[in-house]
Amino acid sequence: MSEPATALTGCLAPIDKDGLNGLIEKGKANPQAVKTLSCKTVAEGKFRHANYIRDLQPYIVDEPPGLLGDDTAPNPSEASLAALGSCICVGLHANAVHRGITVNTLEVELEGDLNITAVWGTGDVSEKPVGFTDVRVKVNMDADASQEVIDELIQHVAKWSPVFNSFTRPVNMEIATV
Repeated sequence: MSEPATALTGCLAPIDKDGLNGLIEKGKANPQAVKTLSCKTVAEGKFRHANYIRDLQPYIVDEPPGLLGDDTAPNPSEASLAALGSCICVGLHANAVHRGITVNTLEVELEGDLNITAVWGTGDVSEKPVGFTDVRVKVNMDADASQEVIDELIQHVAKWSPVFNSFTRPVNMEIATV
């Protein structure tokens, strides 16, 4: 008997299991492959920015009124937490399907601490960490697996999440004018 083309995951939309298996095999066949992602950010006024990614509608980022923005969208730091939470959820869902675990509900709550007194380099520029100093992630996952299996799955995903790793290790960066 063949496996179903999709794996049912309770209330979460199904993932194409054949597609997942294809991605797994593609990764194993070329483990050194690197994909370059791109985004074009265009300032629209004040602190509101449109971010153009692939052929999608622009992803808007703004600042709240307390940081002189119009509060029309998440600020850049909030957007980075959203990217982290989404990456963790994607990894948990895909790994659960790969292991034959049915996921009924999945929520990730994130909090991050950062010192904003430098005001983007225009305020107090005394020596201090810039960016998040602490990030707390809480996973609430209801699945047909023991808590021990879910906890191991969470640790596995943290090890292999691209965004989680971008938060936890140095990244080579360069910035230049065009």
